[in-house]
Amino acid sequence: MKMLSEKQALARLATIRDGVTKTIRDEYEQKAAPCSKCLTPGACCLDAHFVNVRISRLEAVAINTVVDSLPLERAAEIRERIDRTITEFDLRPDAEDANKFACPLFEKGIGCLGHDLAKPIPCIVHACYGSAADLPPSAITETAELAIDRLNTQTYGRPQPLMPIPLAIRSNKLV
Repeated sequence: MKMLSEKQALARLATIRDGVTKTIRDEYEQKAAPCSKCLTPGACCLDAHFVNVRISRLEAVAINTVVDSLPLERAAEIRERIDRTITEFDLRPDAEDANKFACPLFEKGIGCLGHDLAKPIPCIVHACYGSAADLPPSAITETAELAIDRLNTQTYGRPQPLMPIPLAIRSNKLV
């Protein structure tokens, strides 16, 4: 197995994300209601009964890179929100249940902070589709997640556990 630097892996992760985004945009997005027309913007990201997205170490590093690029005070606010989310929803990496939470990366009036550079695959694929027949096939997500798992192994020497977004971000904070 050829090892990758974290920088190389992040570039490949971006390519995977861009490919999934293009597929969803070109083949499925027109079958979904546009987010701009939503009567409850962000409800899908903030619904603690719904959100259970888990990400890998490499994906958390990508999100941390986005947060770290923000002005210091703003990044600190987001990190505080991440910590509150972990506490409020009792998120644990070893939990048997789904570990559901309201995503701390969603900002009212802005949307997902990681949208352009670090949005997780399940979030890219999600939309308000008119019917089950309009949903993208799960193979899109599964194929991307397998590729991301391989990147993690090539970067860190072994598969990395998937964790709820807030836990993964805090556990993999850049120093």
